[in-house]
Amino acid sequence: MPIRQLSETMINQIAAGEVIERPASVVKELVENALDAGAARVEIVTAGGGLNLIRVTDDGSGIPEKELALAIARHCTSKLAEDIHDIRSLGFRGEALPSIGSVARLSIRSRTASGDSAAEIGIEGGRVSAVKPAAANRGTTVEVRDLFFATPARLKFMKGERAESSATSDVIKRIAIAFPAVRFTLAGSDRSTLELPATGDKPEGRLSRVAQVMGADFPENAIAIDAMRDGVHLSGHVSIPSFSRANALQQYAYVNGRPVRDKLIAGAIRGAFADVLPRDRHAVTVLFLTLDPAIVDVNVHPAKADVRFRDPGLVRGLVVGAIRQALGDSGIRAATTGAAGMMGAFRPGAASHAHPGPANGHRSYEAASRASGFTGFDRSPQRPLDMGFDGTGNGGLRENDQAAFDAGPLQNADTRAGLDEAAETLLGTALGAARAQVHENYIVAQTRDSLVIVDQHAAHERLVYEALKNALHSRAVPSQMLLLPEIVDLPEEDAERLAMHSETLSRFGLGIERFGPGAVAVRETPSMLGETNVQQLVRDLADEIADNDTVETLKGRLDRIAATMACHGSVRSGRLLKAEEMNALLRQMEATPGSGTCNHGRPTYIELKLADIERLFGRR
Repeated sequence: MPIRQLSETMINQIAAGEVIERPASVVKELVENALDAGAARVEIVTAGGGLNLIRVTDDGSGIPEKELALAIARHCTSKLAEDIHDIRSLGFRGEALPSIGSVARLSIRSRTASGDSAAEIGIEGGRVSAVKPAAANRGTTVEVRDLFFATPARLKFMKGERAESSATSDVIKRIAIAFPAVRFTLAGSDRSTLELPATGDKPEGRLSRVAQVMGADFPENAIAIDAMRDGVHLSGHVSIPSFSRANALQQYAYVNGRPVRDKLIAGAIRGAFADVLPRDRHAVTVLFLTLDPAIVDVNVHPAKADVRFRDPGLVRGLVVGAIRQALGDSGIRAATTGAAGMMGAFRPGAASHAHPGPANGHRSYEAASRASGFTGFDRSPQRPLDMGFDGTGNGGLRENDQAAFDAGPLQNADTRAGLDEAAETLLGTALGAARAQVHENYIVAQTRDSLVIVDQHAAHERLVYEALKNALHSRAVPSQMLLLPEIVDLPEEDAERLAMHSETLSRFGLGIERFGPGAVAVRETPSMLGETNVQQLVRDLADEIADNDTVETLKGRLDRIAATMACHGSVRSGRLLKAEEMNALLRQMEATPGSGTCNHGRPTYIELKLADIERLFGRR
C-alpha cells in the first residue's frame, strides 16, 4: 500500500483515541477549558452515563465569534506561548475540541463580556457547520451528543451507565479539590446531583472543599503538610495512620494545580507510610506540589495524566521526608472513626441481645416489652435486688452476699491505681491516668475529658519496634562474611547502578563490588537476614534503584525483621500489669512517634470523649 496523507477527519479520530477514552475524558477536557477561561461557576449535565449527552456551561471569558472556527481546528490554542516548557494552564495541546467533534455531535455556544450577542458553531463527525448567531449569557456552553456515534466500535469498550457516571464524578471531584474558589454542579437523569459550593482560596477554604469531596471525617483525622526543598513546595494534608482505606482511590496529587496520577508520587506516599500501615491499607492524602514549570514536563501523555520531573529523587525525598516529619511531629492521635464505631456498639439496639426500647423503632415500648416477655421492673428477673433475695419474702440479702459488703470500704479509682498525688497531673496528659486493666490485655485510662482504652500488646509492640529501628539505623548494620562470594549476573546498567550505591548498601550490611561488565560480587550480607536468597535480593535492589533511585528494599527487609522481633519481645496479652507499669507504657506511647498504630497497622488505642459518653446516657 502506498504512503498517503491521512484526511483531517481520520487524523482527529486517531487523536480522539488517545485523548477521548470515555465520557469522563470529555468532561475533563471541557471543564479544564472552562477553568482556563477564568470561570467561577461550572455546571455539568450528563445523560446515559455521558454517552447520550454531556453539557458543560461556564461563566468564563468566552470565545469571540471570529475565533470559534479556530477553536475546533486542530492544534489551535490561546494557552501556549512560544516556550513549550513554560506551561501554566491546564490545557495547551489544542486537540480536545476537534477530537471530540470527530467522534460525536458537538456544538459550542459562547459570548464574551464585550460581545453584543452570542455565536454558535457545530461539528458532527468531523463535518463543520457555519457560525451562526445565538442567544446566551456571558461564558461558554459546550454540548456533546451521541459520543462515539462516528466510531461505533469504541462503544463496545464502554462500561455500564453507572460505571461511566461514577468515573465522571471522580473526575469532577479531583478537579474541584484544586479549585476551591469555583462552584461545581454535576447533574443529570443518570445520577444524583453533586453540588460543591465555592469555599475560597484561603487555607480554611481549601480544607472545606476537601471535606466536601472526601467527607467531614478526613479533616478531623488529617495532618497538615508544608515543606520546601530546592524550589519545590509541598503542601496539603495526609491522614493519621489509624485512618486508612482498603485502596488508593482517595489519594489525590496535584502538580502546579493539575490533577495527576503519578507513579513516583504514589510510591513516595506508600514509602512514607510503610512503617505504620500494612500492605493492604492505604493512606488518605491530598498533596499539592508547586514548582517551576521548567523543571516538570507535563507533555508526556496526550491526556496530561502523567508528568515527568527533572529531578525525581528530589520530589520523592521531599514527599517521603515531609510526611514522615509531619507524622512524627503530630504527636499521638486516635482516629475519630474508632470512637464512632465504639459508640455505635454501645447504643441501644446495636447488639443482638439489646433490650428493645422506644429508640428501636417499635410500635410502642409497652408492646415491645410484652413481646419480649418483659413485665416491668417490679417482677423482672433483671431487677438488681432480686438477685439477693433470701427466699423468705422479707427482701433482705442472704448472709453470703452481705459478707461481701462487710469486708470494708471500697477504694476509689485513684487509690487503687496508686495515684492519689499524681492523678491530677496525669489527667492532663494525652493518654491520661491508668485506672484499670480489663481482660488482662486492655488498659483503661482517664483524661480530663475522655476515656481511653489501650491494647497493651499492640502498644508495646510499636514501642519495641521503634527502639529496635533506632538502634538498627543509628550505626552500621552487622554483617556476615560469605565463605565464597556470590556472583550475580545483571544487565550492565543495573550493575553500574548497584556499584554507585555500594557505600549506602554497606551501611546496611550488604557488601558488593563490580565483577566484570555485567555482574556484581556479594561478599557480605546483613547478619539479621540469616540465610537469604542473595540473587533475588540483589535483583530486587537493582529494580528499585532503577525505578526510584533508592535502596528501600534492603532497609524494608531489615525493618520487617525488627518488627517480628518486636512482636515476640513485647508485653503479651494476658499479662497483669501494675499501675506503675500501665502508666509508664502510656507515657512511652506519648513520647514515641507513630505509636497510634502497631506494626501491623492496627490502632493501639481508642479514645471516647466525655461528651460522647454523655450522649450515650442521654445527658446531651
